[in-house]
Amino acid sequence: MWRLRCARTPYADNKLDTRYSCAAKSDVNGELRVILDARAQNRGLELMQYPSRAVVKHEIHEIILTAEPTAAPGEVVNHPAYLGYFEVLTNGVLWVGDKVMINGKLIGTLAGYDMTHFPNHLNIVINIEGELYTGLEAGFKGDKPLQFVFPGRLERP
Repeated sequence: MWRLRCARTPYADNKLDTRYSCAAKSDVNGELRVILDARAQNRGLELMQYPSRAVVKHEIHEIILTAEPTAAPGEVVNHPAYLGYFEVLTNGVLWVGDKVMINGKLIGTLAGYDMTHFPNHLNIVINIEGELYTGLEAGFKGDKPLQFVFPGRLERP
């Protein structure tokens, strides 16, 4: 009988000589397709311990905002606001720390990923400064460009 054996992530086990190994990457581009208008209290979004996720053209993923300063891989987000869903227009890799732009305006920094609805879609959690808002409250419309821009390596021990 075959058994699938999953290795532990080198990030969780501190096997790498850096917290985040990405030194450079291309931007990931998409467009908003759905605008949401909801918030949650004590939601319990469990952010995966991985700093990166590959995304493929035409996939649809959800964008969730938080202002919790502790939002990071392996942490829990309890107070999200729901912004919307976007379609991936260029294959690529999302990385914690990516700056997230909508229609050319910085909205926040990628904090992590929740797999509650996977394989249907990823919940991509963005940390923002200031008051939380929903996609409707921000006045976003569908078909607005969304971009994940890597700012450069976050840290090196």
